Amino acid sequence: MVAYTSIQLLPQTRLKLAGFKASGRETYDDVLNKLMMLVPEGDDEGKYTEEFRIGLLNAKLDLMRGNVISHEEVKKRLGL
Repeated sequence: MVAYTSIQLLPQTRLKLAGFKASGRETYDDVLNKLMMLVPEGDDEGKYTEEFRIGLLNAKLDLMRGNVISHEEVKKRLGL
């Protein structure tokens, strides 16, 4: 027997998830698992830790949102 749980989503989040469904029969569990597969599990050097994978995802989101600083700003902040 499979155990299910519920999660809280805003209605607009649910609508966005529904837009990722390949068919009406695909479950939200399927959609969420496909999305999670977009974060790499590792590379030629080995498997990433979960903490690294979360950091990688957050870094990608920062780039998409424009939350970046230039190399010059980094140097300035480090006093280089």
